[in-house]
Amino acid sequence: MAAQKTVPKRSEVKKEYTWATEDLFASDELFFEALEQMSSVPEKIASYKGRLGENADTLYEFLTLSDECDVKLSRLASYCMRKADEDTANSFYQGMKGKFMSLYVKIASASSFDTPEINAIEDGALASFYSQKPELELYRRHLEKIRSLREHTLSDAEEKLLAAASEMADAPGNIASAFRNADLKFPSVKDSEGNELRVTAGSYGPLVESGDRSVRKAAFESMHGTHKSFENTSAAFLNAQMKQLTVYSRARKYSSNLEASLARTEVPVQVYHNLINTVNANMKYLHRYMALRKKLMGLDELHMYDLYPSIIPDADSEIPYEKAKQIIVEALAPLGEEYLGILKEGFSSRWIDVYENEGKRSGAYSSGGEPHPYVLLNQKDTLDSMFTIAHEMGHALHSYYSVHNQPIVYRNYVIFVAEVASTCNEVLLVKHLLAKTTDKKERAYLINHFLDQFKSTVYRQTMFAEFELWMNERVESGETLTAEMMNKAYYELNKKYYGEAVEVDELISVEWARIPHFFYNYYVFQYATGFSAAVAIANRILREGESAVKDYISFLSGGSSTDPISLLKIAGVDMGSPKPIEDALSLFNELISEMEQLAE
Repeated sequence: MAAQKTVPKRSEVKKEYTWATEDLFASDELFFEALEQMSSVPEKIASYKGRLGENADTLYEFLTLSDECDVKLSRLASYCMRKADEDTANSFYQGMKGKFMSLYVKIASASSFDTPEINAIEDGALASFYSQKPELELYRRHLEKIRSLREHTLSDAEEKLLAAASEMADAPGNIASAFRNADLKFPSVKDSEGNELRVTAGSYGPLVESGDRSVRKAAFESMHGTHKSFENTSAAFLNAQMKQLTVYSRARKYSSNLEASLARTEVPVQVYHNLINTVNANMKYLHRYMALRKKLMGLDELHMYDLYPSIIPDADSEIPYEKAKQIIVEALAPLGEEYLGILKEGFSSRWIDVYENEGKRSGAYSSGGEPHPYVLLNQKDTLDSMFTIAHEMGHALHSYYSVHNQPIVYRNYVIFVAEVASTCNEVLLVKHLLAKTTDKKERAYLINHFLDQFKSTVYRQTMFAEFELWMNERVESGETLTAEMMNKAYYELNKKYYGEAVEVDELISVEWARIPHFFYNYYVFQYATGFSAAVAIANRILREGESAVKDYISFLSGGSSTDPISLLKIAGVDMGSPKPIEDALSLFNELISEMEQLAE
C-alpha cells in the first residue's frame, strides 16, 4: 500500500494493515460477556477488607486474586481502548470504554483498603508471614515498595474517596483528547500546483517537513492558528489537570507534584533537575546546529516552520512500509536471532495498526500485555515513519520480554525506562544506514536526520519538561494558568532553546495546546533521559557484541523486578550521574562537526 493521498474511512482500510483486536476478543459480544463476568469482582475483593494482616494465607490469597484481576482488566482495557482509538468519533466504542472505566473505578474503589492494611502489618508479623508461607517471597519486593510509601498513604476511607474520584481526575485529559482528536478541524492548505492538502494531527508532521516552504508556513499557521482560536479552552484543560495533580499530591503529603510523580517509579527528583541543568549548560550545541541549518538552507531568516525539513532534500526518498520493515530487521540484527524472531512475528501477525483513517487517534504508541503488544501508527512512508516503526516496535518487544519473563506482579516496567528500548532501536537503525552508505549526500542526509531526532528528543523534550515543571509550580503556588501567561512562558523558552539564529514566530507561543504529553504527568523528560541511555547501550552492543546483548535482554526482561536506576545499570548505564546526558550531547556536537565538513 503506497502512502495515502487521502484519509480513508476506517471501513476502507485493508485488514492486513489493521491490528488484530480479535486476538483479545473475537467479538464485541464476548468483550461484554467478559466485562459482565468481572462485575462480581468488587464484592470479592471487598470480602478481604480488614483481613490482610490476619495471617499469611489470607494475604497471599488476596495478592494472587489481585494478579488475576490485573490480567483480566488489562485484556478488557486493551480491547476497548484499541477499538476506541481506531475512530475517536465512534460513539459505540467510546461508550464501551466508558463502561470499562466505570467497572475499573469500582474495582479500584473496592480495593482501596489494601495499601493501608498492608502498611498496618507490623514488621515482625510480616516477617513471620514469609516464614509461614514461602510463596509470599514472590511478593516481597512488591510489599516493600508499598510499605516504603507509608508516610504518603492515607486512611482506608480517604484512599477509597481518592479511588472513587479517579474517573473525575482523568476528565481533563480525556476531554482534551476528544477535543483535539475528534472535534478540532484545521483549514486545508495548497501546494505550489494548487492541490489541496488536508491538515490533521497526523499529517502535520509530513507537511512541515515539506521542501515547499509555502506549504510548511501554511500548515504551521493552519495548525497553530486554529489552536490559537481555542487557547482559553486549552488553558482551562491544562489548568484543571495541574490542579487535580496538586490536590492528589498534597493529599498524600508530597512536597510537590514532581516528587509525587517520580516516587511511583522510584526515580530521584534530582534526575529530573539534572537533565534540565545539563541540557541548559550545553545549549550552545543546539544554537550551533540552528546556525548551520540556516546557512545550509540558504535562508535570510530561519522560522519555526523551517526546523523540520531535511537540509539535504535531494537525498530524501519514499520508503514504502514493506521496505521499511525489511530495513529495520537488517538494522536490528546485532540484537540476535531471538529478538529478530519476535520482531518478525509482530510484523506478520498484525500487532500493528498502520495507516491513518478518519477519526483515528493521532501519533503513535505501543501498548503491552497479553496475548501480545499492540502498536498504533499513522504511517506516511517517509524516513521519519520508518524510525517511528523501529521506535514503537522497541516498546513492543520490551513489553513482550517483560510479560514473558516476569510474574504478573512485576511484568509492567516503569515509565522511566520506557523510552530506552524504543530509542535504542532508532540508534541502531541510523548507525546501520550510515554504515551502508559511502555517498556524501546520503550520509549528510542521514546525519541531518539523526541530528533532528536528537534535537527533538533531547532538547525539545527537555524544553517541554521545563514548561511542564513551570506549569505545575505556578498552580502549586496558587496561581491559575491562563492562555496569556502560558503563551508568554512558552515563547520565552523557545527563544532560549533555539537561540539567535531562529526567528521565533509569535504563533509558536500556543504550541503547548497541541501537546498531549502534558496530560501524562511528568512523562516527557524520560524521552531525553531514555535517549541518552539508549545511545550508551547501542554503542556498547555494537562495540562488545554478545555479552552486551545478553545484558540488554536481561534489562528488557526485568519488568519492575528492581528499581529503574538499577535496571539500567544491568545494561551498563548509570543514569544517577550526568555522564550519559553529557556523552549524548557531546555526540550531537561531533555530528554537527561532521555535517559541516560534508556540507563543504
